[in-house]
Amino acid sequence: MLLLLGAGAVSAPMTAPAAAQVSGEGSERFTVWVEGGPVWQSRNEVRVPNEPEATLFSLRSLAGSGPWPAARLTVGWRFRDRQEVRLLLAPLSITETAGSGEAIRFAGQDLEPQLPITATYTFNSWRASWRYRLHEGGSTAGWIGFTAKVRDAVVSLEQEVEPPSEGRGDLRRGRTTDVGFVPLLHLSGVWRIAPVWTLMGEFDGLAGGPGRAFDVSAQVERRIGDRWWIRGGYRTVEGGADVDQVRNFAWLHYLVVGGEWRR
Repeated sequence: MLLLLGAGAVSAPMTAPAAAQVSGEGSERFTVWVEGGPVWQSRNEVRVPNEPEATLFSLRSLAGSGPWPAARLTVGWRFRDRQEVRLLLAPLSITETAGSGEAIRFAGQDLEPQLPITATYTFNSWRASWRYRLHEGGSTAGWIGFTAKVRDAVVSLEQEVEPPSEGRGDLRRGRTTDVGFVPLLHLSGVWRIAPVWTLMGEFDGLAGGPGRAFDVSAQVERRIGDRWWIRGGYRTVEGGADVDQVRNFAWLHYLVVGGEWRR
């Protein structure tokens, strides 16, 4: 899982046509956008395998709600007047150690209560998007398209249990991986609220069958130079899957700041 925000000029008036000012699509063909900030989790439930004998537990209760650092990189190329392709790299990995108030059976391993458990949650998102500018007029513009997402997820629990009659600990480690393709609908829009300020919104998402995925953001952007923009706002990512191998649903919240270069 987005809402994006455009920009305006800082000093001299823009020379591009009014329509290009709204969408931010002047003569520039290439864009590079980097954003980062803290991320929190308000929900993260896991069961592996997704069977009654395995424990359905809260990774949020085990690892905490955060915050943790997160970042993403987007590269775009407008190859036609109204069409653009984008590549997105959004890695995320969280590792925390804490005790559980209950015994956990995870991926064939029995983890004891009270003893420290090292939990790792990785959710890397690699995406390629195509979008078409469907509307532009006045102070608004909008796009529609699709996103091909590759999900690279890992959940791992590790605990060292020391037998009472031996000095050497018994290491118990459970791990599940999930790499898969997810097609998503893409929607985005901008609203120029002042000559140098733009509100932007973006959505990648789809729900159906055993799972869902949503990435939504709302940001405000300001132009600070001929080719440079800065932006900031809020992003939320929610989704998961309920299949035979795993049940995992998470809800993440980001406060983001970033910059964009266009050429």
